[in-house]
Amino acid sequence: MTTLRPPNALRWWTLAVVSVGTFMLMLDLSVVSVALPGIRGSLHASFSEMQWVFDAYALTLAAFLVISGSLADRRGRKAVFLIGLVVFTVASLACGLADSIEVLNISRGVQGVGAAIMFAVGPALLGHEFHGKERAAAFSVFGAAVGIAAATGPLIGGALTSGPGWRWIFFLNVPVGVVTLLIALRRLRESRLAGSAAPDFAGMIVFTVSLAALVLAIIRGNTDGWHSASNLALYTVAAVCLVVFLVLARSRGERAMMDLRMFRNRTFVGLCAVTFLANAAGLPPIFIETSYLQSVLGSSAWEAGLRFLPLSLGMFVFGALTGGLTDKVPFRIIMGTSQLALAVSLLLTHRSGATDSWTALVPSLVVTGAAFGLFQPTRAALAIGVAEPAKAGVASGINETFQQVGTALGIAVAGSFFENRVADSFAHSTAAAALGDKSDEVASAVSAGAIEPAARSVGPALHDQVLADGRSAFTEGFHQAMTLCAVLAFAAALIAVAFLRNQDLHESALTGIPPELPDGDAEHHDTAVRTPS
Repeated sequence: MTTLRPPNALRWWTLAVVSVGTFMLMLDLSVVSVALPGIRGSLHASFSEMQWVFDAYALTLAAFLVISGSLADRRGRKAVFLIGLVVFTVASLACGLADSIEVLNISRGVQGVGAAIMFAVGPALLGHEFHGKERAAAFSVFGAAVGIAAATGPLIGGALTSGPGWRWIFFLNVPVGVVTLLIALRRLRESRLAGSAAPDFAGMIVFTVSLAALVLAIIRGNTDGWHSASNLALYTVAAVCLVVFLVLARSRGERAMMDLRMFRNRTFVGLCAVTFLANAAGLPPIFIETSYLQSVLGSSAWEAGLRFLPLSLGMFVFGALTGGLTDKVPFRIIMGTSQLALAVSLLLTHRSGATDSWTALVPSLVVTGAAFGLFQPTRAALAIGVAEPAKAGVASGINETFQQVGTALGIAVAGSFFENRVADSFAHSTAAAALGDKSDEVASAVSAGAIEPAARSVGPALHDQVLADGRSAFTEGFHQAMTLCAVLAFAAALIAVAFLRNQDLHESALTGIPPELPDGDAEHHDTAVRTPS
């Protein structure tokens, strides 16, 4: 069926709506990093509870990403995108109004659902409206929105946290979301894919339960004991649900939440593994590094955001350069180099100490930015190039899921490891020996970043000793956690070199022609309804 082509202006309104929505949802992955000390103090949160501020969002984003695209194809992309935008905006308001860490984390989970819907449906909306060279331009703008949000998140978060307060990192989404919603209601066209399969809700549920149980077990390991009955039960639930998920996926084939046949391609397997490890290695350092800047070096939230400018600069410069490399240099070389650079950058954090200037982190931040700049454009190009054009969206969605799963599990593993190392280091300090039975309580506060409040709580006699030993323990835990993340990045580099092969890419990727998404022609049976403007 031939579809009505919208006036050119409406296409660009679609691009504006999708880009703003994507900017908001990506910003909320990074913007909270510099706000964590403020959240901790305001809501009296422990370190493990603060991990959920990241993980609740990343977990639901991963779980709902693929199924949101399927639902949109079946029910209507505009309608589903608007639902995601409303859910994200209302959840952002709930986050800003949260009066406890539990309410905040639940709201962050709901916010992640809205983010997953927008992130999954946005590219499909663009693919329907734009064609040929205009499509390439539209997706360049879309990619820029993702990159700018990731790069400027700490700076924006620092400005808001140091100014009106941490709640405004969420309140800011509300007016932007309302304006975007009003524009979207009038300017977006409805489209759907006739004959698309029903969403795999059963697969989504068991996948979510499996991932949530595993993350919960890892985060609670230090508190409940790694081999406690409750943790063993969570591991069992995670394993059983994963097996059920795989059985369901195999039985449903291409109708499953995750089409397992995609994994017959060696390069696709390698790409998903590298994506998982790259995010598990690269995102936790921002979480821990921000806390180090504020809790050990005494930076304000605004100053901490400014400290990340070298990372942002590296991302922009190398991200711009990478676009011209993907058709000249083998993908495995670019991806392998990016992960090797990430590993080196994480080891460079060992140059910093408990009493050093923040500038000791500059080499690490610059190289980290370069690594991200090399990785993200190459990953995105591989994700759509590794499959035939009709499957490009499925391949990209699965890869994005691995990206968010890597973020959720990486923060859980690195965060729990960091918390354990800080507590262990403080337990062997002079201050701990003097504190006696109170040392565990103080160690918990130190690992959460509340070093100064912990020192004040023990009285003037031990204040200076607790402050010095707390900063030293925090720094040692920081270095050990960065070493763990570096090992993951080295593993990602090895997998990239061993598994990624240009010969596995589809012909359209090798010839530099971007894969075409279904664009409403008779071949794809796509129907569209013009929205009154």
